[in-house]
Amino acid sequence: MRASVRRRLLFVLCLATVLICALPAFGQKSFITFESGQVQPLAISPDGAQLFATNTPDNNLEIFDIGSGGLVHRASVSVGLEPVSVVARTNEEVWVVNHLSDSVSIVDLAVEPPRVVRTLLVGDEPRGLAFAGPGRSRAFIATARRGQHLVDASIASVPGSGDPKLTTPGEPRASVWVFDTGNLGHALGGTPLRIVNLFSDVPRALTVSPDGNTVYVAALPSGNKTTVVSAGVVCPGFDPDTPCTLTEGEVYPGGNAGPATNYEGIQAPDVSIVVKFNETSGHFEDELGRNWDNAIKYNLPDLDVFALDATTLAQTRAYSGVGTTLFNMVTNPQSGKLYVSNTEAINEVRFEGPGEYADSTVQGHLAEARVTVISGTTVTPRHLNKHIDYSVTPAPAGTKEHSLSMPVGMAISSDGQTLYVAAFGSSKVGVYATSALENDTFDPSVVSADHLNVSGGGPSGLALDEARGRLYVLTRFDNAVAEIDLASKAEVGHHTLNNPEPSHVVEGRRFLYDSQLTSSNGEAACASCHIFGDKDELAWDLGDPDAPVTTNPGGASGDIRLGAVANLVRPTINGTGQTDIFHSMKGPMTTQTLRGMVNSGSMHWRGDRATGFFGTDDQSGPPFDSDLAFRNFIVAFEGLNGREEAISSSEMQAFADFALEITLPPNPVRALDNSLNAQEARGEEYFFGCDGLDSLLIVPAICVNNRPVVGFGHRADGLPFLPELGFTCNGCHVTDPASGFFGTDGAWSFEDLPQIAKIPHLRNMYTKVGMFGNPAVEEIIVGDNEHQGDQIRGFGFLHDGSVDTIRRFYRGHVFECDAGDMIGFCGGDPQREDGEAFMLAFDSDLAPVVGQQVTVTSTSRTNTEVNARIDLMEERCLTAFASEILGANARECDLVAKAVVSSAPVTFRLLPNGSYVDSAGTQRTSTYVRDLANVAGQPVTFTALPYGSGVRVASDLL
Repeated sequence: MRASVRRRLLFVLCLATVLICALPAFGQKSFITFESGQVQPLAISPDGAQLFATNTPDNNLEIFDIGSGGLVHRASVSVGLEPVSVVARTNEEVWVVNHLSDSVSIVDLAVEPPRVVRTLLVGDEPRGLAFAGPGRSRAFIATARRGQHLVDASIASVPGSGDPKLTTPGEPRASVWVFDTGNLGHALGGTPLRIVNLFSDVPRALTVSPDGNTVYVAALPSGNKTTVVSAGVVCPGFDPDTPCTLTEGEVYPGGNAGPATNYEGIQAPDVSIVVKFNETSGHFEDELGRNWDNAIKYNLPDLDVFALDATTLAQTRAYSGVGTTLFNMVTNPQSGKLYVSNTEAINEVRFEGPGEYADSTVQGHLAEARVTVISGTTVTPRHLNKHIDYSVTPAPAGTKEHSLSMPVGMAISSDGQTLYVAAFGSSKVGVYATSALENDTFDPSVVSADHLNVSGGGPSGLALDEARGRLYVLTRFDNAVAEIDLASKAEVGHHTLNNPEPSHVVEGRRFLYDSQLTSSNGEAACASCHIFGDKDELAWDLGDPDAPVTTNPGGASGDIRLGAVANLVRPTINGTGQTDIFHSMKGPMTTQTLRGMVNSGSMHWRGDRATGFFGTDDQSGPPFDSDLAFRNFIVAFEGLNGREEAISSSEMQAFADFALEITLPPNPVRALDNSLNAQEARGEEYFFGCDGLDSLLIVPAICVNNRPVVGFGHRADGLPFLPELGFTCNGCHVTDPASGFFGTDGAWSFEDLPQIAKIPHLRNMYTKVGMFGNPAVEEIIVGDNEHQGDQIRGFGFLHDGSVDTIRRFYRGHVFECDAGDMIGFCGGDPQREDGEAFMLAFDSDLAPVVGQQVTVTSTSRTNTEVNARIDLMEERCLTAFASEILGANARECDLVAKAVVSSAPVTFRLLPNGSYVDSAGTQRTSTYVRDLANVAGQPVTFTALPYGSGVRVASDLL
């Protein structure tokens, strides 16, 4: 038995008594599912002797020795939360990117046992990492341009509390943090040389030119030049050939292309239109080729991949047309050509279902799996599944056997002739001759014979060991590392990593991604749009003219709010008198995240999954039935993915059990101490009716800390909803964290739209920023309607993404100050901006401190900034926090500190009394734990965990 294993067993035995007395209370979770997408989960040391793997759910770096007989596990090193990338800088040092902790762990391999010796703090949700520049001495880390660690881009040593330009039009939203590996600085989280901002959305993948002089950066949701024309500027009715003059005298091309009814002949609602920029004509055009330029008040340059000079850090080139969702990149070591794995969304095509009544459907054709080749200035996409005939659904037998879905990780041979592609949705690794890929001469039905089958499911990362003729594959579904013998194409080893995920999470994951299981052509899956359980930042018109109109059960039960308010009536479909219905032709709607659905009741933008295949929610009281609502999505496997038949009821239940566990990350805009700045606090007062403006409330509220405790509204006081008395934002967007309500309790609302809508949650508004520019429409009080120039997104807020900013949404007629007894922004634009600020910092299931890390070393033990951050973490982890998913009596976090003392791993966990308990059950002071770092080579890393998981994580030594 290896010494490290003996130590682990002894530790568990010694700690047993302590754990029995300190187990989480009933209802607490010891594991939170985040479903972070792995980027570079495998790496080989430069000497080829060791393999490194990110154990994402267990927050560990796994280290294997590579021998002639295969892989032998050497050690596990605790890093940050949700590690997604690992890169070996030398044979003795590896860097690990922690997606949820917004950090990078630097691991020293030269000591026994290996340990984290430094933690860098970076921007929000870091993903990719690469070393480049002089002597490969610079680290480049891809992050979103937001987060509590953000520092001023021009003065890197000045810490900030977020991005002051978050709501500024035309700003980049992607950042690359650059560190000098030889001089990381003495600040709390290191001092970057520079933060390079790029004009795209969230970045993911990085790769480096063969000479190390150029770094390439790819955006994850890079868009495809599609955007939305607001329904307010589409001519009423369904006459596509007759232009009309609407607001401010603008002439628009005509009405919706139709059909005007579904197959039953029931009139469809007036809706917005998805358009795409035509490179040839230079115009935004719809499916009929009509020019909608005057309805689009911005440009979409659609920059996907960027080239940076690794020495000067200047951007030298940007590439467009690479793909819609970019997963990864590799560089040909011989030619320098780039290969970018991606999918291209087909969201400009309308409707799900068979496509018979309207002769249009995306059934089975949601997004094409591709590898795009970039050579010089030439961008050449290659469709990996060009054998699929999308006009035939279900696909003929044998089609899926040749398909690859969701291409993510890649590896390339040293001679540049062979490219390996991990197909996350296919349980395969594609093998391509780079020449055939570049020339598009490969035949999927032929090259599929060379593809490598992998057990375990969800291959996400690759590491090529040419010396031994091995390919190592991380399989995310079962959280393991597979060994493939390249000569025999056989899997010769499968090493399962420790996995704290509940069994139902592991068992249900495949239904999100596995295209072989969930489609007939082997390419389409739910994850085609719900990228790693999140969203693709696009809008889709997934109405179905071949489907019937159904009844909204919320209308019948009276749960549609605003309907009884003066000056508003319930909607009718184009004056036909049809009310409280779900029309099967709903128009474009943005992809919603699958995260945080468990307490949201009815699902979809309209809440139309409250009724469906498994029945109708009786709405006996909030929260409505989220499980039923999710299971009602079963029809999408046939109608959208193009499967031959629906999956079984038990399989759909397994999918629901997994999906309802996925949780949103902490809000990166909100301060780490969970406080609001002055502007956000004013917005919070207004949201809850605690700002003293009696004109808003006939029944005033009594508030504590800007939250009502007695008075009007849908709150914990138990009073019924009484819209005729006037109400606050919270009257519709119910916010009650203890019940799991973050802007919705599952009910519906009518807000001057042609369809009744589900009231959405508000936890991820900050992720939608980036589209600026709106035409004047009747529903919106006139604001700045001038052209706003280049923007990074084509979709913003509201169900269809047609509203560019929250403050513009607040200009809607329903928010006018003189709108009778409704809420109104009587304070004008300053008040709207306050409200917007609060929306961007909205409450979430987890406190902002969750995931945060600090590593104390002998040189930083007396650092004021370091000690202040640990003080903050301790304070927050002892602070009460309301969160339904964390259980009653929760606190903001659990805090664990880990170190190696005299070559033995030691773990400390913060107790409710403010002291720490160590591995032997002895209570220690905070000073004692910090002082361990006074010994050189004995750093201590503190990590704030989701409440309830501290005991579990404390059992992992390092």
